[in-house]
Amino acid sequence: MDYYTVPIGQHKLPPLPYSYDALEPIIGAETLKLHHDKHHKTYVEGLNKAELELQKARKERNFDLVQHWERELAFNGSGHIFHSIYWTIMAPINCGGQPGPYTTSQIINSFGSFQAFKDQFINATTQVEASGWGVLAWNPAWRRLEILTAEKHQNLTEWGVIPILVADVWEHAYYLDYQNKRKEYLEKWWNLINWYEVERRLLLAMQGQLPLTL
Repeated sequence: MDYYTVPIGQHKLPPLPYSYDALEPIIGAETLKLHHDKHHKTYVEGLNKAELELQKARKERNFDLVQHWERELAFNGSGHIFHSIYWTIMAPINCGGQPGPYTTSQIINSFGSFQAFKDQFINATTQVEASGWGVLAWNPAWRRLEILTAEKHQNLTEWGVIPILVADVWEHAYYLDYQNKRKEYLEKWWNLINWYEVERRLLLAMQGQLPLTL
């Protein structure tokens, strides 16, 4: 895969790798359309605005609002990254395969068994306070996987980890289909995981790479 530097303020909304109705009946077409076309787009626009405002501040040497724009950079940048990963690690039911050999090996090494990993991931993500994410990440500092939860997606992280599997539990991700039944959403969502993509992301993460598209 070719990587390139994204120019300041020129981030793009990545297209969905499937149709709006491809994840039904687990995630409805209306939910997916609103989530991608409205919510994710807002993060991209906010990220671009924050980068351009910080660029302007540097040029003018006026940092009166730097705290605000740094917050916007962290919030919208994290939202863009997580959502970009989220779209790629889902696939229509029965199309995502099984966990690959490297994924399976690293999960067992880090969590003891696949079932223990699944139980921890679903329960941790269910209990995220307010809005946020469940994250399976490769930690290059100690060369193993970890499960983290992220409230408002820029909080409760470990610096340097590379997300390879993320579950969105902001209400806009599931409320139209599941109302307040977050755990039910997560248990059904599990059947959408694209394990081929998780395996690819793990191998890239072990090399320090984090692609935002397939």
